[in-house]
Amino acid sequence: MTSASFHHAFQVAGDHPCLPGHFPGSPLVPGVLLLEHVANALRLWRGERLARIVEAKFVAPLLPQQVAEVVLTDVNGRVRFEIRRNDVAIARGTVEGAA
Repeated sequence: MTSASFHHAFQVAGDHPCLPGHFPGSPLVPGVLLLEHVANALRLWRGERLARIVEAKFVAPLLPQQVAEVVLTDVNGRVRFEIRRNDVAIARGTVEGAA
């Protein structure tokens, strides 16, 4: 049985190959890479793959080298996620996992 929530810290290296194109001269971590970290956390927490993104909202930027944390919470079979940098919300939404 898994716990009701899960926390997982991550950091995107400054030399990640997606950064030069997003955006040249002022790189930001792309939303798709943030969602990849949500998928990773889901796999670590429940051993599930990310089956569906029900909703996702990106509310603040994450810069390369900044430490962020994915927080997953079980809500009636769906998983709510929030990505935070310190106390600042970066992204939030709902996903579904599958075996």
